[in-house]
Amino acid sequence: MNVAIILGSQSDVPVMKGAAAVLNDFGIDYRFKVISAHRAPSLLVETVHALEAEGCEVIIAGAGLAAHLPGSIASHTTIPVIGVPLCTGTLGGIDALLSIVQMPQPIPVATVGINNAANAAYMACHILSLKYPSIKEKLTVLRAHLATSAGEVEL
Repeated sequence: MNVAIILGSQSDVPVMKGAAAVLNDFGIDYRFKVISAHRAPSLLVETVHALEAEGCEVIIAGAGLAAHLPGSIASHTTIPVIGVPLCTGTLGGIDALLSIVQMPQPIPVATVGINNAANAAYMACHILSLKYPSIKEKLTVLRAHLATSAGEVEL
């Protein structure tokens, strides 16, 4: 099982580390790549095809401003893509949120809240839990702890 985390710029690394932390907690292998949809479109397409060939099962893509990265990825694969709109520029991430969530049919991108890379990783865990019982069990344990505690959980 594996996930790819792709972000459009080095400046996005601090936010997107939130996704990596959740995947680490769940013991899920991932790749972390910085590729701009605008500055390196050919490299992006090559990377997406390589991820498919390697058996990648979910892609988390973070982008700000025009936020074309998640949609560009989704247009080249049937691997589920989860978009993370990033808070950059003067609109506080609203521009990125609207860009990602408004993908045309039939090329959807699941979208989480602005700067909420951790939630993207939790969604990836939910997707993977359909195939991997060990991840489903960890999610079940997490939910049980959340129901009885203040949310502090060690997996």
